[in-house]
Amino acid sequence: MVQVHELASDGCSKSYVFRGTKDLAAKQIQDMLGVGKFSQQPQGPQPQQQQPRMQQQSAPPASRFLQPVHKCDMSLTDLLDSLQRDPWPVSQGKRPLRSTGVALSIAVGLLECSYPNTGARIMLFTGGPCTQGPGMIVGDELKYTIRSHHDISKDNCKNMRRAIKHYEALAHRASVNGHAVDIYSCALDQTGLHEMKYCPNMTGGHVVMGDSFNSSLFKQTFQRVFAKDARGEFRMGFNALLEVKASRELKVAGAIGPCISTNVKSSSVSDTETGMGGTCQWKLCSLSPSTTVAVFLEVANQHNAPIPQGGRGCLQFIMQYQHPSGQKRVRVTTVFNNSPDETSYYRHMLNREDLTQSLIMIQPILYAYSFSGPPEPVLLDTSSIQPDRILLMDTFFHIVIFHGETIAQWRKAGYQNNPEHENFRQLLQAPEDDAQEILQTRFPMPRYIVCDQGGSQARFLLSKVNPSVTHNNAYNWGQQDTGGSPVLTDDVSLQVFMEHLKKLAVSSSG
Repeated sequence: MVQVHELASDGCSKSYVFRGTKDLAAKQIQDMLGVGKFSQQPQGPQPQQQQPRMQQQSAPPASRFLQPVHKCDMSLTDLLDSLQRDPWPVSQGKRPLRSTGVALSIAVGLLECSYPNTGARIMLFTGGPCTQGPGMIVGDELKYTIRSHHDISKDNCKNMRRAIKHYEALAHRASVNGHAVDIYSCALDQTGLHEMKYCPNMTGGHVVMGDSFNSSLFKQTFQRVFAKDARGEFRMGFNALLEVKASRELKVAGAIGPCISTNVKSSSVSDTETGMGGTCQWKLCSLSPSTTVAVFLEVANQHNAPIPQGGRGCLQFIMQYQHPSGQKRVRVTTVFNNSPDETSYYRHMLNREDLTQSLIMIQPILYAYSFSGPPEPVLLDTSSIQPDRILLMDTFFHIVIFHGETIAQWRKAGYQNNPEHENFRQLLQAPEDDAQEILQTRFPMPRYIVCDQGGSQARFLLSKVNPSVTHNNAYNWGQQDTGGSPVLTDDVSLQVFMEHLKKLAVSSSG
C-alpha cells in the first residue's frame, strides 16, 4: 500500500491509503485527495462566527499535503520519527513488497493537480527494487534474480519493458509541468535505476547511489542538495526554458542534456536532427551551477554553394528560469563492468556535467607526490606506480590516495609522528588536503579511498591505469625496465592496441 500523509492536521495524524498494485490517473488522485481547486467563496456578507472558517477555506486544498517548512517542521519531524518498517513478516525466499511505481505516480499526480507549470522537486528514496504493481522491476520471489546486462542483451527481462514504459510516462508528465524527480538509491543490490532513469534524465533531477542511507557519504551528499550561496539562497533553479535564436547563416540541429523538447519551430531549425532536434526551445525542470547543455549547429549552405570566406553568423541564447526566491529570471547570452543501474547513473552524470568534469570521467587525473619536488601530473599508466610515491587519482566518482610500497611501510612504522621526519608527515598530508578540497566542492560527493600498494582497495587505481607492465611481460628477456609495478591482467596495453589499430588502418580490406 501507499500512504499520503497530511501535514496540516493538528494533534491527530491523518493519512490516505492507496492500493499499491493499482495505478491512478491524475484526475482520480485529485478527486480522492480533494486537491487542485480552490474552495468556492459564497457571495454576500457572512456571519461573524463563520469568518475564521472562511479564511481557513481560502487556502488551497493542496496545503494539507504541501506546506512551507517553517509551518510543518514539527509535524514533518514527528511523522518521520513515527515511520516504522512494515510489520508484516517477509517469508523466507521472498523480497519485501514495494510499490515504488504507484508511490511515484501519486507524487507526480499530486503536484500535477496542485502546482502545474511551477517549479517543484520529488525526492525518491529507494532501498530496493519495486516488487509489485505498475513499474515492477522484479518479482517478490528471490529465485528470480534482477536483470543483468546479459539478460538485457538476450531480451530475457520479463518486467523491464513495462517498467520503463511506466516510468517514462511519469517522467514526461513531470517534465511538462516543470517538476524534477530526484532518485536516492542506497542498497547493496540493484534498485531499478535502469528502468527509472528517464525520471531524472528528462527532468534534470539528481541521482545518488550508495550502499546505505546511514553512511556519511550519503548524508554529506544529501546535505549539499540544500547548499546555499553567499546570499543565503539555494543553489538551484526550476522550470527553465532554453531558447536558441540564430541568424540565417546557421541552423539549430538539436541539443543534448537534461532537457526535453518543447517542439517550438522557427526558421532557424535544421532538418537534420542531433539529439533532441526539430525545435529551437528546450525545457529544463531543474538547474544547478554545473548544469550543461550541448547545442548542435550547422551552417545553412543552400544548394551546396561554397561558404563565403569570412562569413559570420550570430547566435543568441535565452535562458529563463524560476529562482528559489520565487522570482522569474531571464539570462541572455549573445565504462564497462557495471550493472545496468550503475551504467544509467554514470551516463546521467556524464550527460549533465560541464566539459572539465566530463573529461575527468572519460580520463581520470593522476597526480604524483614525492620528496623530489612539488606534486606533478603523471601518465595514467602502471609506470607511474613507484614504491616511493603517493598517487592521487580523481575519477569524478572516486578520489583515491595510493601509497607506494615504501611509503606504506614508513607510514605503518609511524615515522610521520617523529619530529625529525616532519617532511614525511607533510608529504602524507599534501594529497589529503588536495582531496578534501575536491570533496568539499563536488556533487555528488565522490567516494574517498585511501589504500596501499598490494592492498585490496588498490584495485580502484589498478583498474584505471594503462597496463603497460603486466605479469605476462614484466620479466621478459629484453623488456625495458620502466620501474612500474606489474598489474595482474590479460588486457592489452594502449601501445599494443594502437599498433594493432595502425595495422588495420593500412591493411587492405580486399
